[in-house]
Amino acid sequence: MYIIILGAGEVGYNLAKLLSYEKHDIVIIEPDAGRARRARENLDIQVFEGTGSSPADLEQAGIERADMVVAVTNNDEVNLIACLIADKFKVPTKIARVKNREYTREDCALSAQMLGIDLIIHPESEVAKAVVNLLKLTAATDILEFANGKILLLGIHLDKNCEILGKSLAEVAQSLENLTFRTVAILRRDRTIIPRGADIFMNNDRVYVMTQRENLPDVLKMAGKENVKMENVMILGGGQTGTEIAAQLEDSINVKIIESNVDKTHVLADRLQKSLVIRGDGRDINLLALEGIIDMDAFISVTGDDETNIISCLVAKHLEVPRIISLINKTDYTPIIPTIGIDAYVSKQIVTVDQILKFIRRGSIVSVASIPGLAAEVIEYYTNKNSKITRKAVSEIHFPKGALLGAVVRGNDFFIPVGSSKLEEGDKVVVFAMPTAIKEVEKLFL
Repeated sequence: MYIIILGAGEVGYNLAKLLSYEKHDIVIIEPDAGRARRARENLDIQVFEGTGSSPADLEQAGIERADMVVAVTNNDEVNLIACLIADKFKVPTKIARVKNREYTREDCALSAQMLGIDLIIHPESEVAKAVVNLLKLTAATDILEFANGKILLLGIHLDKNCEILGKSLAEVAQSLENLTFRTVAILRRDRTIIPRGADIFMNNDRVYVMTQRENLPDVLKMAGKENVKMENVMILGGGQTGTEIAAQLEDSINVKIIESNVDKTHVLADRLQKSLVIRGDGRDINLLALEGIIDMDAFISVTGDDETNIISCLVAKHLEVPRIISLINKTDYTPIIPTIGIDAYVSKQIVTVDQILKFIRRGSIVSVASIPGLAAEVIEYYTNKNSKITRKAVSEIHFPKGALLGAVVRGNDFFIPVGSSKLEEGDKVVVFAMPTAIKEVEKLFL
């Protein structure tokens, strides 16, 4: 496909990188010279300096032959206008990222349908959902659901007290033969490993395990973890993300939300019914102590500044808060986050890219997800009667290097595929794959 991406920030840059792996023709339009240069020097794509709200710039980028326009600049109006222009040029698919949630409402005066937009993404809402899910499963660093929640992908940090350290994947699987699970990836420092049976579990590894929901307690026990009930939560940052998290939690959890901006605290007080709103600097350890951070079960930092989020989370770590979650906007920070004691982190950029990829890869693909810091994607496929992967046993299929079959749901049954397994039409299959392997994997499911 010929795809025009507006904006070369973290979302546009990473989306272009992933789509270029799949041999799409990608063009980026970016007004900032520095961002444009970064994309031009590091990606195998075309880059134009210009703005997405300019019909002339869009024509120069070849909008008349574009299959898709993806508007992910930091300006809602530019994104919406660009999609409106694309609609006039009869571009088949238009996607826009927006910060103002009003545009996502069906009763909005400028609805997506009116503007001819196929998908509007509001990252703050998606991040809030991710944080709430992480609070429900406190022992995990990451959690993704597939097959309508029947399959879980868990990220688990292995510490020195974990009994499986020093053992190979094959040894652990053999000792737990009655437990159905598969280790699909290991993040070791900043290196992503698609493991095989001989690979060893090591201290400080972040392992990614796929299993069914009912096996969750046993998988956590294997890793020496257990869930802790959340009763008191402190949130730093009263923007859209922090407000949505508090609104979703306050009916069942005691929530304190800290915001430094006076005007925002008034808005928060009006919007939230049960949460306690506090005005102050969340980096101030005296304020945090005064507001009872040591009594908190979780600390969540979701300000718009990564440095503030990291520093405040380190303060919470020093004060021994059991569960710490941070919002990270700059992907350059993601490799260091697990090493400094932050339990879990979320990224608006990665959430946005995932939503766009899921929409682009419609058809045999049910869903797609990425995990911050992990150089791989998790993709859920449907098999159909023409899928090549259903013609032979798994061991007889040339499955691309850098990819792994994770789990299969067939009707009400769940199983981990092995060499003798044979997939059937209508199976839901979850695959873990490095970006370079995705195109070859998709061919097996067409």
